[in-house]
This record gives sequence, C-alpha cells and structure tokens, in this order.
Amino acid sequence: MSRRVRLAVLAVGGTGLAVLLVLACLDLPSFGGRWHPYGEAAVRASLDRHTANTVAFVNFDLRAHDTLGEMSILFAAVVGCVVLLRQARDEHREPPEPSEVAPPVRRYALLVLPVALVVGLYVVAHGQLSPGGGFQGGVVAATALHLLYLGADYRALERVRPIGTYEVTDALGTCAYLVVGLAGVLAGTAFLANTLLPYGTFNTLSSGGTVPLLNAAIGMEVTSAVVVLLARFLDQAVEIEEEQGS
Repeated sequence: MSRRVRLAVLAVGGTGLAVLLVLACLDLPSFGGRWHPYGEAAVRASLDRHTANTVAFVNFDLRAHDTLGEMSILFAAVVGCVVLLRQARDEHREPPEPSEVAPPVRRYALLVLPVALVVGLYVVAHGQLSPGGGFQGGVVAATALHLLYLGADYRALERVRPIGTYEVTDALGTCAYLVVGLAGVLAGTAFLANTLLPYGTFNTLSSGGTVPLLNAAIGMEVTSAVVVLLARFLDQAVEIEEEQGS
C-alpha cells in the first residue's frame, strides 16, 4: 500500500470520526440541566443495594471491573518501580546521618502523624458511607507515615515501614480484590457481582454487600503501594550511592 493510499484511508476514517463526534456533542443534554439518566439510575441502584455513597457504589459495584483495571495499573507500576530501582552491582547503601530538625517542625509532624493516620483509616473504613474510600484514604494513610521522616529522621521512618511487609500487603490487597470477585463466580453469579453478601442496614458499616470488602482491599493495596513507591525513591535519594571510581 502506497503512502498516498494510507493517507487517503486515514483521511476518510478521521472525517467519519469527526462527524460522529460532532453529532454526539450536539445531542448532549444542556449544561446544568436536570436530566441525567445515568446519574439517576446509579442513585436508584445505589439505594437499592443499601450503599449510601453513590460514588463508591459506582466504583465497587457498577464499575468494579474498571476499578480492577485501575488497581492493576498501580500494582504494575509498583512492580516496575521495584525492579528498576533495585540496588545495582556498582551501588552500595550508606545509611544517612541524622539531621537537625527544627523544634516547631518536629512538634507539628509528631502531633499530626497519628491524626492523619486515623483520618486515612477512617476514610477507608467509611468509603461506602461518605465521600472518600480506599483510594483516597490509602494515600492519606501512606503519606501520614512519612511525617515521621520530616519530624524525626530517615531511620525512624524505616522502623515503622518495613518494605518487605508492605510489598506483601500490596500483593495481598490485589489478591483480595480478585478473591471477592471469584467468590461470586463460585457462588453461581458473575465475577465481581454484588450478590455474594446481604446488603445489610442502610447507612451502616456493614451495608452495601461486597462494596466494603472491595473498598478495604483497595485501601490495603493503595496504602502499601504508595509506601513502597515513596520508599524506593527515598532510598535512591538518601541511601544508595555509586562506588567510588566507577
């Protein structure tokens, strides 16, 4: 196929796609209008399945497969980071020397750390009830641990985040999400279908069927993933040095 023919095929395909895009945009509801069929259907389904937070319901029920893909991307990113930033043969680890921390910074970090950690865990636990969930709460909980790096030193941070443990919990969180989905298949329904558990009492921690289970699995995976990622980059910044003369 010649270059001219390829360009002609591309032009035809691109023109058709542009026409379809314009027609779709012209048929959109007016901005700020009250007619939102998908939103109304999602809210009704969320209430039917006793999930107070419709966003969490969409993430872990209606679009649970999409969330599995997003979690897989994060997990793959962590694996790639661990592989790429592993210690090379021409590198050695040099434990960093403790540095002076201003008293106001130390007091603030040590005071906020437990509060931020509890807030992160709270956001994860109440994901099916209020704004937030495993993704948001996991990031808050993971970054809360690193306030110890700001308020104390790198060695103190290392004592509260053993990397091997967080690598294992990262994999366990990913596997837990898959196990919940496969449990539905074994029970005779579909993969990740919210039919495995009773929906419980509306607006309580036990409501939503499998939504809180999937949300907790995401919280575990995201917390561990962010800790591992930050640890690998911090290792490169403060520990790993090239051998002299290499």
